[in-house]
Amino acid sequence: MTAPESAPAPTEPTGRAPLSRPIVAGIVTALVGVTSSFAVVLTGLDAVGATPAQAASGLLVLCLTMGASAILLAWRYRMPITVAWSTPGAAVLAATGSVEGGWPAAVGAFLVTAGLILLTALWPQLGRLIARIPPSIAQAMLAGVLLPLCLAPVTGIVADPWGVVPVVIVWLIGVRFAPRWAVPLAFVAAAVVVGVHVVTTGASIDPGVLIPRLEFTAPALTLGAVVGLALPLFLVTMASQNVPGVAIMRSFGYEVPWRPAMLVTGVGTALGATAGGHAINLAAISAALAAAPDADPDAKRRWVAGVSTGASGIVLGGLSAALVALVVVAPDAVIPAVAGIALFGAFGSAVQQAIDDPGERLPAVVTFLVAASGVAIAGVSAAFWALVAGLVVREVLHLGRRRR
Repeated sequence: MTAPESAPAPTEPTGRAPLSRPIVAGIVTALVGVTSSFAVVLTGLDAVGATPAQAASGLLVLCLTMGASAILLAWRYRMPITVAWSTPGAAVLAATGSVEGGWPAAVGAFLVTAGLILLTALWPQLGRLIARIPPSIAQAMLAGVLLPLCLAPVTGIVADPWGVVPVVIVWLIGVRFAPRWAVPLAFVAAAVVVGVHVVTTGASIDPGVLIPRLEFTAPALTLGAVVGLALPLFLVTMASQNVPGVAIMRSFGYEVPWRPAMLVTGVGTALGATAGGHAINLAAISAALAAAPDADPDAKRRWVAGVSTGASGIVLGGLSAALVALVVVAPDAVIPAVAGIALFGAFGSAVQQAIDDPGERLPAVVTFLVAASGVAIAGVSAAFWALVAGLVVREVLHLGRRRR
């Protein structure tokens, strides 16, 4: 009786792929990440009071800090760790709108968010406290924040059918035949629509505004901005980006070093805050593009894709001013429609997780409705009050159960 042949270890490559493979995977990861959500970031920065120049600065500094952070983490730990801007956080900005103190107060809130991320790394109790927030309530808050943005393609079709319908059609075709590229293709369609609009209306773009530059703002602290903007921004960044990002990397066999990752992204957020960057974090959905076997059969070489993603993100930062200029001359309904389409997936995932547990459904529904209402009380945004309302309802329901 012969001994059975042993199978090769799952991390060993059957054939060594060229180094260009993980490099290309990193470029694709950066392209998909930036083009699929930059409109959400610009929408959020505009909502909290940024001028076009300040929004362009925010987009640029986000690309620089997340690119440098990805390079540092991937190189140091030899893992395909990728870093992205907080897309759910940008949605929180868009839903919150102008805060007490205007744009300087929003910048102050970005700094507070950075401090909380750093505190999570230095003080484990804060991380455990965040973990005690039921995922259903956190996701319900995010879903309520995303709802008004996700309605933009629907209302846009009515307001400007000639501008929005082509974008929606291209996106739908992309979802059917190339899901990964569906949102970037929708952006390309939007760029074509904007080009036609510029030609037919005679609008012009000053070449000077196409040069990327950083614009710094002295931060201000107000209670409304800290409670109504910084706290929801921190919570959705942790619950919807950092925690899922770690889980996705673990599914591919990588254990992301939590404390160093939070330190790097916290410092990156702090460095970018005064230039308009709201928050950076571990990539979640796009992380799979660099960490999956498609990036390289050899799991030990996929860290190159992380470095490539970071370098590509820095290069794409050079397009920040041009992207803002495109938004400025676009028809009113087109860019919000692209931003809404980019959030469809996040909205669907948040709704599913919010109502997945029947026992947590009622608190989640209350949280969702308060967040979606957009009401601000005492200068504090609906996102914060949604979290409070959901936790109160949940506590009352659980208190009754304990008594029984």
